Amino acid sequence: MYNSSAVTNQFINADSTFPVVIRAWEGYLSDQNKSIYTIKAFKGDIQLLASYFSPDKTVGSVSTKDLTNFLDWMNNERKVPCSPKTNSRRITSIKSFFKWLKTFGIIEEDPAAAIDQKPVESPLPEILTKDEVDRVIAAANAYRTQKKPDARNLLLLELLLATGIKKSETLGISRNHIERDDPEKPRLHVRYANTGSRAKERTIDLPASWLEIYDEYLAQYRPTDKIFPWSPRRLEYLLEDIGRDAGLTKHLSFAMCRWTCFVRDFVEKVPLEVIRSKMGVSQVQWRDIFNKLKVLADTYNGTAEPAE
Repeated sequence: MYNSSAVTNQFINADSTFPVVIRAWEGYLSDQNKSIYTIKAFKGDIQLLASYFSPDKTVGSVSTKDLTNFLDWMNNERKVPCSPKTNSRRITSIKSFFKWLKTFGIIEEDPAAAIDQKPVESPLPEILTKDEVDRVIAAANAYRTQKKPDARNLLLLELLLATGIKKSETLGISRNHIERDDPEKPRLHVRYANTGSRAKERTIDLPASWLEIYDEYLAQYRPTDKIFPWSPRRLEYLLEDIGRDAGLTKHLSFAMCRWTCFVRDFVEKVPLEVIRSKMGVSQVQWRDIFNKLKVLADTYNGTAEPAE
């Protein structure tokens, strides 16, 4: 666990400049088991802040006005577009950085504490309608009956529509993650190699019919460990092929399958706590997700009002 003495041992104080403090903060985030993606994003955000100041600017000399000016520059003067979501994350990074400095006694006052952070609502995800689900399944199933039968497309599609797992989780599935002791109730164990993500691990029920496709696939491809031993882009191509064959005007993707899965569960009255657990999200995240599911239910059923 990271502590104040560890920071002191690195000779970090209010008169330290950003480069050395950022290195110490990166170590702290790593010790907190933050993902490499979170660390990279947070570090990049503070490096951008540092680049706004002169090279000799110390962390203890940063004021709330300095931070306000930086945010105004980032949103209105910098020649690189900043989306609301990116802006929100950068504010989070800044607040986390200075809170860390204040918590461990490196600075006396937190200049970021007064910075407001308005929640950003992400746009509604695009999903498949009930009719489109039938069409993509039919398109994927056609690969099983071609001259050289191929169950891979349908296996992937049915897995995503049944479990709603993410692309990274799909790539991480090994053969021993499929539990089939009871052929009527097979299950998928979603596992993470990174200890910092262990809280996201979960077990999801699979349709019994999926095992038949799975066995065909095993006979055809004979994977030894990972179920899908290909690159992320290769799996994206498979979904794109299915969408094209189904005549979709939408771009069939992992995210679209994920959200379609949960909206379909919502429409079919699956208990809300089961859906939340299946998604692997926290109670805080669930609030926004639940509101989206209510709106998207009409889209799935084909009863949504057309956009003007």
